Amino acid sequence: MTEQTLNAPDRDVVLLERVANVAQDLRREVEKRIVGQHHVVDGLLTALLANGHALLVGVPGLAKTLLVSTVAEALDLDFSRVQFTPDLMPTDITGTEVIEEDRSTGRRVFRFLKGPIFANIVLADEINRTPPKTQAAMLECMQEQQVTVGGVRHPIDSPFFVLATQNPIELEGTYPLPEAQLDRFLFKVEVPGLDADTMATILTSRRRGQPPTVELALQPGELEELFELVDSVFLPEAIANYIGRLVAATHPQRSGADGGSIVDQSVRYGASPRAAIA
Repeated sequence: MTEQTLNAPDRDVVLLERVANVAQDLRREVEKRIVGQHHVVDGLLTALLANGHALLVGVPGLAKTLLVSTVAEALDLDFSRVQFTPDLMPTDITGTEVIEEDRSTGRRVFRFLKGPIFANIVLADEINRTPPKTQAAMLECMQEQQVTVGGVRHPIDSPFFVLATQNPIELEGTYPLPEAQLDRFLFKVEVPGLDADTMATILTSRRRGQPPTVELALQPGELEELFELVDSVFLPEAIANYIGRLVAATHPQRSGADGGSIVDQSVRYGASPRAAIA
């Protein structure tokens, strides 16, 4: 029986199995290089299949950058890396307009030069090492999937993921991410240190420190189909009501009538409607 002759429920089962197989293939390829970080890999792949952005938090040297570049390689997506530094300007991310002169006519026109944000997977490396002004350049890109320069909107091609790494705020030379930007990430994934056995596995499996090669986990165009399938998953009303109550309970002064609850004492801002959708 071919897929063309399947009825709707059977076809959904086939597609769901395809999602599971793709996730398994992706996990296998990524874990060729990223050893001992299973929950980190799962969190990142879940965010990708849900078409959302992810924030990886951990001290330097835990292969956060390698993880993101490996995912891009396994998916054969256009990859761009931006190293966030204190002197980085917003136009270094989004792009800028330049004046070009037609030598034959002498006429000058503005032309937009795209920045590194115009890619399928953008690695915002150490995003909290740059001041808030530059961090804010990411807001429109992450929410609207576009850049506006000189009143002209420049769309960013799909799929589009911002996978950012963040150093712990206790480290020197870091800036806290503003709440509006944190709210645009689907997941915050903590990247822990490695145990001795995992370190030994890495040391004995890397010749001259070079990671193994990664193969393609799915064909071009399949990713959009997986997004559509994930979006079509049925949300029962009971689950929606539970999410609504859970999000409302995160807001101070709403969680308890006496104002003495742990939320009122410990939470400054509750989860947003965007968080509920996520």
